[in-house]
Amino acid sequence: MEKINFLKPSKEKMNLYLYIGMSLVLFSFIDILSNTFLGINLTSFLPNLLSYFTPLIIGVLGLNYIRIEYSGIKILDKVNKSINSNTFNAVLTLFIIFILIKYVPPTLNWFIFDADFAGSTKQDCTSGGACWVFVKIWFKRFMYGMYPNAEQWRINAAFFILLLSIGTIFVFPQKFKKYIIIFLLFVYPIIALNLISGGIFGLKWIETGAWGGLSLTFIVSAFALIFCFPIGMFLAMGRRSELPAIKYCSICFIELWRGVPLITVLFMSAVMFPMFLPDGTFMDKLMRVIIAITLFEAAYMAEVIRGGLQALPRGQYDAAKSLGMGYWRLHYLVILPQALKLVIPGIANTFLALVKDTPLIFVVGLLELAGMIGLAKTNPKWLGMAAEGYVFAGLVFWVICYAMSRYSQNLEKKLSTER
Repeated sequence: MEKINFLKPSKEKMNLYLYIGMSLVLFSFIDILSNTFLGINLTSFLPNLLSYFTPLIIGVLGLNYIRIEYSGIKILDKVNKSINSNTFNAVLTLFIIFILIKYVPPTLNWFIFDADFAGSTKQDCTSGGACWVFVKIWFKRFMYGMYPNAEQWRINAAFFILLLSIGTIFVFPQKFKKYIIIFLLFVYPIIALNLISGGIFGLKWIETGAWGGLSLTFIVSAFALIFCFPIGMFLAMGRRSELPAIKYCSICFIELWRGVPLITVLFMSAVMFPMFLPDGTFMDKLMRVIIAITLFEAAYMAEVIRGGLQALPRGQYDAAKSLGMGYWRLHYLVILPQALKLVIPGIANTFLALVKDTPLIFVVGLLELAGMIGLAKTNPKWLGMAAEGYVFAGLVFWVICYAMSRYSQNLEKKLSTER
């Protein structure tokens, strides 16, 4: 009678090993499923800690029995190659699957199936799940902050103009795109600021302290994105300059701003910077915050762009100079288009970090989306609703960041060339 090695399955006894392995894996799944959905623990007779890990141990043992190299069964070979190539991968695979089985259904119950969507007060939330009534009632504040309800159309109009302008870039011919970009960079910011703040053309003046919510997140992010990119580009070029004064000034600026936490920069801009202004000079807090975030992110952007500049071979510079191009024309027509294309992922990553850094402006008294949620959760009528608010904020930020990420990937694919 042939000996059977239960620690190392072989192809000769493949059917036996498959039967044993599949039975063990099936038992591990039945155990975890019955425990999750029926509250029945098939291994309750074991000590608590051992009982908790028994499905994982049995499942790993079962996967070990079906880990047969070149079995000739396509599905089995594919499974073994993908998720069962060794014991560590088997443990990791089952651990992830069991975690999903154990915790995804309760999460979905809280998030959707047991959640309350209808009502107008906290008392209407009686199902035991998420109370989305909180988000519904506070939705306008989460979007516009303390901006007056009667004037919120101005924020909507400003963002509508922005979206319309961006949309025309994809519709109009190439020769008109540069004019649209010039409008977005230099004209639109003035229009948007005057429209939202008011004080002209009969519009009511709204102080920036009343701005808030997601609209403030977009405002801070948009202005910082617009200005940190060109500043970072000039800093990157300055750091590679052959002129010592420009080079070392750029290095000092970049290293100084990269070495200081953003929260410190925001405190400095809001508290200490006004002390250095001449008497009678006033600069709005929001303006100071936007400038601080812009300069902070510009330092990181400079290093990303410098990486692209250094990645280009020296021959590109020599070829452009041989055509009689000066410094600025050389960079504008030859160097920067290639360098920026190489660092699209890094630029997108910096932009994503900038958007996610905007909640820090809450520490200087500006209530963007996360700040408004922090304010709403302290309302006596809505105590205990912090989880719903922050889950909502997390979803909003995820949608924004995912959209930016997908756009950067599409742009990278569109501009990719064989090297």
